[in-house]
Amino acid sequence: MTIYLNGAFMPIEEARVSVLDRGFIFGDGVYEVIPVYSRRAFRMPEHLKRLQHSLDGIKLPNPHNESEWAGILNEIIKLNTPEDQYLYLHITRGVAKRDHAFPVPPVPPTVFVLSNPLPVPPAELLQSGIACITVADNRWLRCDIKSIALLPNVLLRQAAVEAGCAEAILIRDDAFLTEGAASNIFVVKNGKLLAPPKDNLMLPGITYDVILELAAANGIPHEVRRISNAEVFGADELLLTSSTREVLAITTLDGKPVGNGKPGPMFAKLHPLYQTFKREVMRK
Repeated sequence: MTIYLNGAFMPIEEARVSVLDRGFIFGDGVYEVIPVYSRRAFRMPEHLKRLQHSLDGIKLPNPHNESEWAGILNEIIKLNTPEDQYLYLHITRGVAKRDHAFPVPPVPPTVFVLSNPLPVPPAELLQSGIACITVADNRWLRCDIKSIALLPNVLLRQAAVEAGCAEAILIRDDAFLTEGAASNIFVVKNGKLLAPPKDNLMLPGITYDVILELAAANGIPHEVRRISNAEVFGADELLLTSSTREVLAITTLDGKPVGNGKPGPMFAKLHPLYQTFKREVMRK
């Protein structure tokens, strides 16, 4: 595995980061994940725009312009063997004396890029769907920043694992849906696809965008708005989306069936549409 670290490409075994790096000490940094299909990064400009939003959110200057990022990412894709990969970009404020305030003068940021094989959801999950639990969304109020300080998400996801489930669905203030611990969540009711709005309480997913585009292009009724927790529990279908899980049906929630407990008609429409989009757009 070849990675990129602070201007150099190297085997991952040779990579070293200081223990005084502010990412290690404070979680002071952001990250981005970009799927790669047939050695082509999918929607790189959109992902880099989201990265810029995260950097702006923590007042950290972007170490590279879009052209420089494209060169680094394309080289990482070339240096690693899988045809389908996902790229992990990790940027921290750099190495400095331990002090909560930003270092003055600023220090060079730490820039790390990793490639891993892109997983494909197992066929049995497409047939059966997945089980999820609901948990209180107790994270901070800037979930739109893709922060490397992911301990709240880690604990929420671990709660799902300990319950024998695939994901935790987050409910804010015992009132409305935000997202999953590491995914976006859609609700289906009476044939309409409902999506939470992009705001400071959720991470704006690129796959989330694709699903809404597919719905619009194929005449599927859809609406972006606040979704109450009552609507989550009363859903005909629930869908989970992410770059690495694509589209999955949630068939069990808090130990009870969603709808009839099987993947429903909206999943049956969207999953093949997503696969066609992957084949005809993502790989071209």
